[in-house]
Amino acid sequence: MSDLLIKNAKPMGGEPSDILIKGGRITAIGSGLVAEGVKTEDADGRIAIPGLVDAHTHLDKSLLGYPWYVNEVGPRLIDKIDNERKVKRDYGLDAHVQSMRQSLQSVGYGTTLIRTHVDIDTDQGLVALEGVMETRRQLAGVVEIEIVAFPQSGLMRRPGTVELLDKAMAMGADLVGGLDPCGMDRDPKAHLDAIFALAGKYGKGIDIHLHELGELGAFSMEMIFERIRATGMQGKVAVSHAFCLALPDWNISQALIDTCSELDVPILTTAPPSRDVPSLKRLRAAGVRFGAGVDGFRDTWGPYGNGDMLERAMLLGMKNNLRRDDELLMALDVCTTGGAMAIDRKDHSLTVGGRGDVVIVEGETVGEALVTHQPRKLVVTAGNVVARDGKSLRERP
Repeated sequence: MSDLLIKNAKPMGGEPSDILIKGGRITAIGSGLVAEGVKTEDADGRIAIPGLVDAHTHLDKSLLGYPWYVNEVGPRLIDKIDNERKVKRDYGLDAHVQSMRQSLQSVGYGTTLIRTHVDIDTDQGLVALEGVMETRRQLAGVVEIEIVAFPQSGLMRRPGTVELLDKAMAMGADLVGGLDPCGMDRDPKAHLDAIFALAGKYGKGIDIHLHELGELGAFSMEMIFERIRATGMQGKVAVSHAFCLALPDWNISQALIDTCSELDVPILTTAPPSRDVPSLKRLRAAGVRFGAGVDGFRDTWGPYGNGDMLERAMLLGMKNNLRRDDELLMALDVCTTGGAMAIDRKDHSLTVGGRGDVVIVEGETVGEALVTHQPRKLVVTAGNVVARDGKSLRERP
């Protein structure tokens, strides 16, 4: 953490102000601020926004730095999962190197907080976790990284995975992951019993990938709700993707959304154009915490993406048919302060007392900055300047 004075910025596109950060926290916002002995940066009238938040990604999977991957994978989820395991073996993929590459690329785009799902399976054991944990250690002060121990290849269908997840939590993973209790493991009771038991053992939260569509996804969601009520884990269980919340039957989908609000279940989306996704406005109206992430990109799953959460905010706006400038502010909130709250960071805001994560962006208004997502002029993490002109100050391996 460091001290920094940012002069002549426009917080969220408002009036020109100075932003003083001391000890990694914003201590003052106003005009004509003076702080002797504190390093100064001039925003030159540009807009300041909070640090961007990638609340759902996979740092261990990226093929950044490799030649273009020619994707010839089958259409099913299991096709992609099995193929990925093979490619990791064939390439000898180093999770530390790849997670460093993706993290630093994201930092250049203004991301200061990441929640990553890291594969734990009987093929590679805990190697990916060890690699990403080393990246987290090396990038302390540059970007916050939160790790979900994720059973990508399934839990019950691959004996030994539950024991590996247990070891992963003992090593220092932050949350227990889950994946499609019906569609992947075909044993939702055993799957949910296992991950909730691990969460209880270590006093940690849960983040479940739920790709299951329609009524199948709704069934799994309702089983998750039952476990939350039974274990008292309100506010500690997030659901990623949650495509079933876009069910066309309004009564069913609204009942699920209302229960997410009642049990404080955050929803984390990647706003993929290929799927119907949870409605930002409906979740917001119900008071559901809502975050977004870039998911995996430039990997064996697909070629798209670059790690830019400002671009993701634009895609989120497009997917939700947000057109007004005030609506674009809603999309940005999901990718900054609101996204941080969805993963239990309540101080990630551009206000006095907030964490000193600030991004200086180009544009006459916040809406223009979001839509054009030009290179970020300056990225600050807890008072430390970590990127300039779209590039991390630390070189990618």
